Amino acid sequence: MSTPIPKPPGVPLLGNIFDVKPSNTWSSLRSLSDKYGEIFQIKVLGKTLVFVASVALAEELCDEKRFRKYVGGPVVEIRAAVHDSLFTAYDDEPSWGIAHRIIFPKLRADAVGAYFGEMRDLATELFDHWKGLGDGNNKISPVDQFGRLDLETVTYVLFGKRLNGLTGPPHPMLQAMEDSSSEAIKRPTRPGLLNWLVYGRKFKSSIKTMREFAADVVKYRKENPTDRQDALAAVMSTPDPETGKTLTDSQVVDEVVTMPIGSSTASCLLAYAVYYLQHNPEVVVKARQELDRVIGDGPFELEHLGQLEYVEGIMRESCRLSSVAPGFNIEPRPKEGDRSPVLLGGGKYQIAYNQPMIIVLQGVNRDPAVFEDPLAFRPERMVGEAFEKLPAGAKKWFGNGKRVCIGRYYALQWSLLVLAKMIKELDFEVVDPEYKMEQNGWFHTQPIGFYVKVKPRAT
Repeated sequence: MSTPIPKPPGVPLLGNIFDVKPSNTWSSLRSLSDKYGEIFQIKVLGKTLVFVASVALAEELCDEKRFRKYVGGPVVEIRAAVHDSLFTAYDDEPSWGIAHRIIFPKLRADAVGAYFGEMRDLATELFDHWKGLGDGNNKISPVDQFGRLDLETVTYVLFGKRLNGLTGPPHPMLQAMEDSSSEAIKRPTRPGLLNWLVYGRKFKSSIKTMREFAADVVKYRKENPTDRQDALAAVMSTPDPETGKTLTDSQVVDEVVTMPIGSSTASCLLAYAVYYLQHNPEVVVKARQELDRVIGDGPFELEHLGQLEYVEGIMRESCRLSSVAPGFNIEPRPKEGDRSPVLLGGGKYQIAYNQPMIIVLQGVNRDPAVFEDPLAFRPERMVGEAFEKLPAGAKKWFGNGKRVCIGRYYALQWSLLVLAKMIKELDFEVVDPEYKMEQNGWFHTQPIGFYVKVKPRAT
């Protein structure tokens, strides 16, 4: 006999529409996971959604023989911007395999090392700007600043074009990504007519801005030929080794839009890291001891990254505690002619054969069955043998299996590089000592209203 999946009471006709705030979806889901535990369900506008929030169940759902990525809800909505791109393609769309085989060679673990120098130089440019701000003008938003650095780095390292957007007015692409992502999350919670009448114009405007950004990147490359063998060169001209097909002009734009949207998660991770480090000064001391021993006074080089075990632990623990990539969608693999319920947890729970599910990483990453004192920031648990012993379901920060984030190696290298330079070279001070973490976000989360003062490292 299976156990009923718990759910909030809801209201007639509308179901649980008031239990999830469209303006802060992921915080709402975290609150529900805190209340209902490892699995719960809600009904919104007649649709049932099941959420999983424990390491054990998350690991079970990552069994690709039984489950696969579910493309629905917000992911379907953002297809208006990027169509059948790597992030949004349905499981049976051949475009995914073609694009993946073309792009992944530029983002493999053994490829991203070539980008280290340009990544480092752009971070140096931003940090030198910060160091010159002076005591009266050194208040910054980590979300804004790392967002600028992330977009600048992706556009230069992967596409070969400088935006010169580290200072001055923010590039329109940043706001367009924010607007389109937030709207994609909200649209499934509203009647379609309301989306069209009230919100459609702004959504289309943000999509237009993003696609113009991508088209401009492509145009720049055509007008300024180069021998750079970067991701842009791959999507523009490299044939798929399996089918011989190349991407269409529209698909090139799709992937150029998709890459900075996906990469923006890494910039938010760094903003969270600043917050956690300010509340754990002993971690900064220990990290600087490692950085001073490994790098010393010489230049920061690629080979140093593999020696920064504790700093890497800070990055991983920031990823765990923040759940900066807040979740991903799963559905049972269809079986022809079989509509029997799907069992979870060794038969404890059952769901419909076609039931979409969402893994809520803010629940999974704070599962007390795996993480002792799960709300504490402890980089040590993410270093060496302690990290290796964690179950696979506790390390799904980039998704899973076939549809795992294609840019994970790029993101990890960039995040570790910037984090290490930041700790080694800069001091931060929270502007408001009473500030308590508030989160919001869409396809990623970010700290809201968080500001710090920055200056060169004193000791």
